Amino acid sequence: MPTVYVTRKMHFNAAHRLHNPDKSDAWNQETFGKCNSPNYHGHNYNLEVTVAGEPDPETGYVIDLGDLKQIINERVIEKVDHKNLNLEVDFMEGVLPSTEHFVIAIWNELEGALPSGQLHCVRLYETERNMAEYRGE
Repeated sequence: MPTVYVTRKMHFNAAHRLHNPDKSDAWNQETFGKCNSPNYHGHNYNLEVTVAGEPDPETGYVIDLGDLKQIINERVIEKVDHKNLNLEVDFMEGVLPSTEHFVIAIWNELEGALPSGQLHCVRLYETERNMAEYRGE
């Protein structure tokens, strides 16, 4: 059977601040600009999770997209939606919440939780123009 890739797209809103506590305030302001605001700032994130595998001969599914939606909701969306990534999200504790770090953390939350198929790719759109993609190690 050929490998098929199926993707579920989800949306959430979250706030964060890019600030490296090991660096000076001047360094943080110069490096991160508006993203270093001490009052945080928010994004309307779009998340795409792609699962790869062979379609099941009985269902034709690589993974039931309803099941995938539920897993993403439970493991990611419910934890991050309308939250402050720096202060309220357990799997981001101690992590500088750049889009690059965030997409890896989301991957780690989903890895091993799928009933079928293999996690292939996680894409996180911070804005319409800025996106990070992670495909595991």
